[in-house]
Amino acid sequence: MVPTPLVLLLALAAAALAEPLRFVDCGSKDGSIQEVNVSPCPTQPCQLVKGTSYSINVTFSSKIESQGSQAKVYGEMLHVDIPFPIPEPDGCKSGIQCPIQKGHSYSYLNKLPVKSEYPSIKLIVKWELVDDQDQMLFCWKIPVQITS
Repeated sequence: MVPTPLVLLLALAAAALAEPLRFVDCGSKDGSIQEVNVSPCPTQPCQLVKGTSYSINVTFSSKIESQGSQAKVYGEMLHVDIPFPIPEPDGCKSGIQCPIQKGHSYSYLNKLPVKSEYPSIKLIVKWELVDDQDQMLFCWKIPVQITS
């Protein structure tokens, strides 16, 4: 069966939406990031609409063993990190099967809620996942624009 142009177009659109983000690694010491996805975020900088929640998926491999992990999220403005609360900071409740094993690959899954009271502003989202020794399994940054 020869694919129709519509099927090809839909397949290309789906692939474009699943495109991994370009990110800056900001100090992953105990792990190595393979891919960062924020959904929906079809273009960068990500347009984060107030009152909306975004899915975060980070594929990484661990260089160490750890009993647990904790996420820390910041909005970075003028080189100042402002803590950004997330619903579930425990990495072991966010898709990671704990204890974390050295050399294994993991998919970290979480939500980024953008509250209605946040200002409309351009900033950098900085997302860290630390191990049980408070060392970074991963750290990544992406530019975002919070909009109404």
